[in-house]
Amino acid sequence: VFKVETHNSPSALDPYGGALTGIVGVNRDPFGCGKGAKLIFNTDVFCFAPPDYDKPLPKRILHPRRIYEGVREGVEHGGNKSGIPTVNGCLVFDERYLGKPLVYCGTGGIMPARLNGEATHTKEILPGDLVVMTGGRIGKDGIHGATFSSEELHEGSPVTAVQIGDPITQKKMTDFLLIARDRGLYRAITDNGAGGLSSSVGETAQLSGGCEIDLKKAPLKYPGLNPWEILISESQERMTLAVPPERIEEFLDLARKMDVEATVLGLYTDSGWFHIRYGEETVVYLDMDFLHDGLPQMTLRAAWKPPSHAEPAIPEPTNMGEALKAMLSRLNICSKESVIRQYDHEVQGGSVVKPLTGVVNDGPSDAAVIRPLLDSFEGIVIANGICPRYSDIDAYHMAAAAIDEAVRNAI
Repeated sequence: VFKVETHNSPSALDPYGGALTGIVGVNRDPFGCGKGAKLIFNTDVFCFAPPDYDKPLPKRILHPRRIYEGVREGVEHGGNKSGIPTVNGCLVFDERYLGKPLVYCGTGGIMPARLNGEATHTKEILPGDLVVMTGGRIGKDGIHGATFSSEELHEGSPVTAVQIGDPITQKKMTDFLLIARDRGLYRAITDNGAGGLSSSVGETAQLSGGCEIDLKKAPLKYPGLNPWEILISESQERMTLAVPPERIEEFLDLARKMDVEATVLGLYTDSGWFHIRYGEETVVYLDMDFLHDGLPQMTLRAAWKPPSHAEPAIPEPTNMGEALKAMLSRLNICSKESVIRQYDHEVQGGSVVKPLTGVVNDGPSDAAVIRPLLDSFEGIVIANGICPRYSDIDAYHMAAAAIDEAVRNAI
């Protein structure tokens, strides 16, 4: 299982928090795939304005150096504390990333093809299964994270939309859930990403045909949250599971032993309704068909005009030695070892081809190789390609060239 996603807008407002939630947020997605995958490697691709940028900054735009340092530290803390090796990535600088950086995080995971007699890539939920939330508690942070990320950044963009990540809690939770998965203690799992419980329970309730949960039972970071805030607050270290009633005591007992919070919020039904209560008061009662298919899809028309460019005139350098030194000093060419060394690429013991190579291990590898099963000689190759300046000429061929570069790096 391999998943990548961007966390650009959060990182522009809160570089450390945005990048931290970016890496731990993408961790949760392979873990929420099928019955849940063991996380074995991270990747990161960062694009910033130059850290020595010396021109006036627009309002509420952070200096590129602050964004660069915050993002680097956020991904370092998120990946290292989670016990997942960061084995591949790249770093690109261009002034046009001043308004919004590119923070592109990825995570790979593995899971057995079958477990307890069932295929692990499938999810099944039966009416009567319990809705269980496990991991971190719910707070006001992370509310409207998805909506603001889809908008143009402006002076009023809320920093509070950036969820406060907690990689230690997530690490404990994933260790617990891998054991619960192997024991067959739950039928299905998904993450509490954008939209929080409204999304995770709303999506999984499709499999049974409905649900009924009580938000008053949800554990909170602090009192004072409104029911709608409890319902939509996003978290990176929180998962929703469907647990058979006959396995719930064993599930909760294992959670207590591993110091992980798990709470039964309600149950899945076949009523056809998304029913959310706060105590005895109903706060949401939506038809499941309307919830999933009631929004008309947007239809957009586009007109494409192929670009036309004249061949550039490139002068011959008069001093090749000076030209070479000038090129080697460019931010997009010079060594990135100081950044790469901040990330743990040895944890789990499966790193075979490292991010850095050469006689003294200070040059970038074309690709990394991970040995996911330490009793096997099979490996996984991880490579990337990126050439954003090609988009000045043609965006289609930029994408094709990036894929071509990634394949060549892997080979």
